[in-house]
Amino acid sequence: MEGLGEAGFTVCTPIQAETLPLALQGMDVAGQAQTGTGKTVAYLVALYTYLLSRPASPQRRANQPRALILAPTRELAIQIHKDAEQVGRFTGLKLGLAYGGTNYVSQRETLQAGVDVLIGTPGRIIDFFKQRVFDLQAAQVMVLDEADRMFDLGFIKDIRFLLRRLPPPERRLNMLFSATLSYRVMELAYEHMNNPELVKVGTESVTTERVREVVYFPSNEEKIPLLLGVLRKKAPTRTMIFLNMKYSAERLARYLEANGYKAALLSGDVPQDRRERLLKGFLSGEYPVLVATDVASRGLHVPDVSHVINFDLPHSEEDYVHRIGRTARAGAEGDAISFACEDSAFHLPEIEAYIGHKIPVEPVEPEMLIEPVRPPKRERRRGPESGAGQQAGRWAAGRQAARRIRTEKGFAQRAGSKTRLRLSRGWAR
Repeated sequence: MEGLGEAGFTVCTPIQAETLPLALQGMDVAGQAQTGTGKTVAYLVALYTYLLSRPASPQRRANQPRALILAPTRELAIQIHKDAEQVGRFTGLKLGLAYGGTNYVSQRETLQAGVDVLIGTPGRIIDFFKQRVFDLQAAQVMVLDEADRMFDLGFIKDIRFLLRRLPPPERRLNMLFSATLSYRVMELAYEHMNNPELVKVGTESVTTERVREVVYFPSNEEKIPLLLGVLRKKAPTRTMIFLNMKYSAERLARYLEANGYKAALLSGDVPQDRRERLLKGFLSGEYPVLVATDVASRGLHVPDVSHVINFDLPHSEEDYVHRIGRTARAGAEGDAISFACEDSAFHLPEIEAYIGHKIPVEPVEPEMLIEPVRPPKRERRRGPESGAGQQAGRWAAGRQAARRIRTEKGFAQRAGSKTRLRLSRGWAR
């Protein structure tokens, strides 16, 4: 309660009010609610209460976590850990964080020393588990966050592997939370949970009513001029721009920089330490614009995002919901602007059918199109670390090997023979 008070939590959100009475009694819960409605705090409060009111077994070893929280993405795992530190500050329980891309040795040492609550992504947790850094036989609580995303990212086999290594469902508290409780998610819940209570909040509308949605129909060539016009007209304070392809995101980020907008770029192959620095810069206001692929559409709690812009309409209607869910969080309001261009407009009917309403259309007025400043061409790197430098090095090594072979075989001394000359050319190749 002291941790909740310092974090500023005084009133339950709907999903918290529905799930906490059940979970605090030790009942399993499968909860569905829109993104940004407080699901994380709901299961953290239940988890801490369960562990504090039920002491661990005397036979428990230090490297046996008492609770396991699984998340589909690194960013979500980091966010859960941050919230868990804040809410559980005065509980005395030790937290551990395990995710891929960085800090392998330090994460391993932390888990070997022992933690009470293990938070992480399935891949890295399984890696440490198979090395016997820890085991899960003393786990008293299991939480699965963003369960539908686990299926989308192909983690379901890893999830089942870990859940089968836990004690039986009736000997632990199980909580599953997801934006959508689809058939496959419920199948997983009934397989690995103890008769979970279903809690659905806000299911009459897939998207929150506080998001003002609008769609434009530009041509492919008008998208960047229209984006610059929208940014100038709307004057957003904190904007997230989503694209489908990494190459397109890199190109757009260069255009924004050339036109006076300091933008951070977040895509799947950005190293983890750099991703964390970029997110901190976006949170602090150093970068007013974040250009991202769908790696950032789930699991990130970024407060006060005023505008979400779908530069490309997503291929999946669920991704549309999660993208625009980055704004209008925790009771705030926000704008979601989508560009239905020649390449992606055919996704719009499926999106509108999924969300249950038509998205208002705004015309592309000529005065909204701003001629962009073209970014400077990037110089081709020839250093040893670049792809071009590596290829040049391979070619040089091949030529040296060919000359060495010709010399060793003595073909240079027999150049008068056409047969030998052809043979020497074959060796060179």
